[in-house]
Amino acid sequence: METEATVAKLALLAELEPRKRAYLRLLTGYWALTKPDILVLIAIVVFVSFCLAVPATLQGFPSARLMRAMLGSVLVAGGAGALNQVIERRFDSQMRRTSRRPLVAGGMPSARALWFGIFASLGGIAFLALVVNSLSSVVAGLTLVSYLAIYTPLKRKTPMCTLLGALPGAAPPLIGWAAASGNLNSEAWLLYSIVFLWQFPHFMAIAWMYREDYDRAGYRILPQPDNRHRFVAMQTLIPALLLVPISLMPALLGDEAKIYFAGAAALGAAFLYYAARLAFLRSNAVARRLLLASVIYLPSLFVLMLLGRK
Repeated sequence: METEATVAKLALLAELEPRKRAYLRLLTGYWALTKPDILVLIAIVVFVSFCLAVPATLQGFPSARLMRAMLGSVLVAGGAGALNQVIERRFDSQMRRTSRRPLVAGGMPSARALWFGIFASLGGIAFLALVVNSLSSVVAGLTLVSYLAIYTPLKRKTPMCTLLGALPGAAPPLIGWAAASGNLNSEAWLLYSIVFLWQFPHFMAIAWMYREDYDRAGYRILPQPDNRHRFVAMQTLIPALLLVPISLMPALLGDEAKIYFAGAAALGAAFLYYAARLAFLRSNAVARRLLLASVIYLPSLFVLMLLGRK
């Protein structure tokens, strides 16, 4: 009898195991649709901007509202990532960088990804409106529309898509600030300016590393080879140069100005160094170092802002 029971258990486990693997693949596919590396950065920026915007006169920190703001922002961003992959699935299959995405590798039906993106993004906008405030919801909605309806199609039409894509790309600090304070003052737009300028060196590093991929798939992220070097140099170096003085401006607003100023100056100098190397050397190795510097720079700068506020 014991042997029969053991055999039955093993048979049941053998039957359930494929289902578990299928569910795991499904969950992994949904997670990949959201572009999780971008979600982490967005969550950090929303968190810091919310904390910076909380009025000093408020009694107690609104931690519950912060969690709701972060959840709503991540839902909108994750849904936007999924919808972007649905729109670009034919072109993603032609690029080495995106060939393992779930819609390309066959791990996710397009219809399922489409509905997931719609429910996540619209659900996030509604969630922000219902449990945070209307301004954060409006900013998130405008960001979603401009990202999908303007930036995404323009990637196949003009290299100026980077400029237009940086407009919605810099919105996370506005969402966090609006969620905490219900308004968008000069400090909020200063944070927006920092993220806006940061995106150019960050994305030029990616564009240079995967320029052959983009060319193969018909994306006009970079101009024709005759003008490509000058374009990359300008789009990398000029924003990085502007970013240094603008990133120092929060020192005028914080309580610990000297600490922030020193830290921001050091971060800005390092980031400018790597941006200048790409502008003048233009190699994949240099672009990779700039990309790494960019993902260290922005969260570090925002954490410095947070530490500089009492």
